[in-house]
Amino acid sequence: MKRRDFLKGAPGAVAAGTVAAAGVAMPAIAQSSPAIKWRMTSSFPKPLDALFGNAEMFAKLVGEATDGQFQIQCFGPGEIVPALQALDAAQNGTVECAHTPIYFYTGKETALAFGTGVPFSFNSRLQYAWLLNGGGNALMDEALAKFNVVGFPCGQSGTQMGGWFRKEINTPEDWKGLKFRIGGLGGDVLARLGVVPQQIAGGDIYPALERGTIDAAEFVSPYDDEKLGFAKVAKYYYAPGFWEGGAMLHMVVNRDKWNALPKHYQAIMRQAADASTNWMLAKYDAFNGPALKRLIGTGTELRFFPNPVLDSAWTAAHQLYGEMAAKNPLFKKALDSMIAFRTENYLWWQVNEYAFDTLMIRNRTKT
Repeated sequence: MKRRDFLKGAPGAVAAGTVAAAGVAMPAIAQSSPAIKWRMTSSFPKPLDALFGNAEMFAKLVGEATDGQFQIQCFGPGEIVPALQALDAAQNGTVECAHTPIYFYTGKETALAFGTGVPFSFNSRLQYAWLLNGGGNALMDEALAKFNVVGFPCGQSGTQMGGWFRKEINTPEDWKGLKFRIGGLGGDVLARLGVVPQQIAGGDIYPALERGTIDAAEFVSPYDDEKLGFAKVAKYYYAPGFWEGGAMLHMVVNRDKWNALPKHYQAIMRQAADASTNWMLAKYDAFNGPALKRLIGTGTELRFFPNPVLDSAWTAAHQLYGEMAAKNPLFKKALDSMIAFRTENYLWWQVNEYAFDTLMIRNRTKT
């Protein structure tokens, strides 16, 4: 029910009092709910209806909750700024807000990597739990403050795939010299194993892989990867994406524009971000399985990273984290927080969540 309809629909027993109150309240509501139009840039191509669709869902929910008074128009990469400059655009006021994974900007502040997720950190639920209840959001607020933006989680992919390769990865030595499209600290970790990491926006990956500018590429999931056509230019599809166990996206808002909003508009934005995060994760959970089946049915060869490959990456990751923590106190705070939360909560996961999932997977063909 819209707020104005609610005010008009009071019971007859208090009609006289309600009319009198409404005469005062209606203008007050109009004044406290100003008409605002914002622009949002996304780091994701418009055809990706889970990723760009998450930004659209967020804007839709904000509009509905404000009776259309607060409208946010969504723009894709290149329409206002390139995909990897979304944070910059919100920072300098080119747009009021941006929808992006903040690990794209670790060159500016390494601690931002934890907002999206670092290699060997969390699955989707624990990433969100750490941000909301484990101190993660406060740490990201501290990291983002220097860029004149406010940020909050807005979108979650679930565990991502390990990517598309033209050759098999059987040993740690197979990484050497591989030009691999990968974002965030995953690229820094694999660089220690000989990979030549390439950070390329989603819409530019296919032509780079097709031309041989890169040898392999990871993006998100079967649902998106099928749309982008990667199976046409690479044969082997690897799991899991250990660098993104549960990648979180963020809405970053220019701080001055944020502070100028009515408080209830700020609350609506945060609630819309939470709702659109759940919407996005549910979409992936529903559609990744069928997409993977279709890909395999048309010739894609599914592979899993062998344990020696995973173990070498684990060692490289934690060596890198130790070095980065020694250089950046905020990175160290986030790292210590992440490791403590991971250690504590995966114990519970092993006891119950993992045990239940294992049971159900083992029995899935019995009914």
